Amino acid sequence: MRQLRVTSYELRVKNAKRLILFLSLLVTCYLSLVISVFADEIESKAALVMEASTGRVLFAKNPNLKLPPASTAKLVTAMVVLDNTQLGNMVTISNNAAKVSSLRETRLKAGETMTVQALLDAALIRSANNAAYALAEAVSGSEKEFVKLMNRKAVAIGANNTKFINTTGLPGQGQQITAYDLAKILRYSLKYPVLKEIIGTKTMEIATEEGRTITLENTNKLLWSDNGAVGGKTGYTRAARHCFVYAEEKNNETVIVALLGAPKRNLLWEEAERLATRGFDVMANNEPPLIYFTKADYKNGLQSKVSSKDREKKITRVSSKKRSKKAKTGKPDVKTTSSGNSEMKDTGMAWRNSNGSKG
Repeated sequence: MRQLRVTSYELRVKNAKRLILFLSLLVTCYLSLVISVFADEIESKAALVMEASTGRVLFAKNPNLKLPPASTAKLVTAMVVLDNTQLGNMVTISNNAAKVSSLRETRLKAGETMTVQALLDAALIRSANNAAYALAEAVSGSEKEFVKLMNRKAVAIGANNTKFINTTGLPGQGQQITAYDLAKILRYSLKYPVLKEIIGTKTMEIATEEGRTITLENTNKLLWSDNGAVGGKTGYTRAARHCFVYAEEKNNETVIVALLGAPKRNLLWEEAERLATRGFDVMANNEPPLIYFTKADYKNGLQSKVSSKDREKKITRVSSKKRSKKAKTGKPDVKTTSSGNSEMKDTGMAWRNSNGSKG
C-alpha cells in the first residue's frame, strides 16, 4: 500500500510538472506572437531603442543595417564644432556655403556674418545645410578637413559602422550609419548641455550681424506633444528616406529611439512614440530585449556574408540567466543567430546616390 501511495504521489508530481511546462510554453508562444506582431508594425528599415543611462539595447530591428544618415549627421557636426570653437565666435558666410542647398527660409547670403551659436541653432533646429557647411569652414578651413574630425569623433563615440563624407548628410558615395550607431551618437550628444538645449527648442529667431532675422521652427514635431520629449534630430533625402533620432524622458528614466529609412514623415512620430513606450515597458518589467531582422531589408546589396537563415525574420528571447548577467554589466543584450554569432554583425545595404533634402 505504501509503495502504491508513493507511486501515486510521484505520478501527480510528474503531471503537475508537465502542466506547468505546457503552460510556460503556451505563455512563451503567446508572448513571441505578440512581439512578432509589434515588430512587424515597424515600417522603418532600421530601428533601435536604447536605455540612455546605460546604453543597453531594449529593442532593435536591423540594428547594424548600413543606411544613409541624412541630416542626423549634423549631430556629429555640432559636437565637433563645440569641441573646437566658441559659441560667440563670428563666422562670415562664404560663397561656397551660400550655394549649399537648404530650405528656403534658412538660405544664407554670402558675406553675411553670424555667431557660431546662431549657425548651430539653424543647423540643428531647422536643419540648415548651409549653416553646417559654414561652421565646417570656420573650424577647419574646408568641409573636407572638417569631415576627418567627424569620422574621428564617430570612432571615439563607438559608432564604428558610421562614415561621413560631408557635414550635412546630403547624399554621397560611402556615407553610412546604423540605427545602433545613431542611438549612440544622440546618447553622447546629450552630454553637451548646449546641444541638449538646442534640440529641445521648438521655435526661435536668429539674426545676422547685418540685422536680418531668420525664424526657426524645429523639424521635430514631437516637441509639441506632452510625452516627455527631450529632443532629437530629423533627416530626409530621397536616398535615405525619413530618419529620426529622439530622446524621451519618463519617471526620471530616458530612452533613445533611432529610426532610419521610414517611408513617410508621419511614421517617424508614430513609431518613435510606440518604440519609446516599448522601451519604458521593457525597463519597468525587467524584460529581455528583442533583436529583430527582416529579410526584405537585407536582400539587396549586402556588404558582408550573412547566411540565409540569419537574414530570415527572427524572434529570440534572452534567457533569464543571461538577462540578469547583462543587467549587472549594463551591456546591450544581443541576439544570438543560428550561425552562432553572439554580436551584432555588419550587414549593410548598397548605397543609392540621389538628391533631395528637407532635414
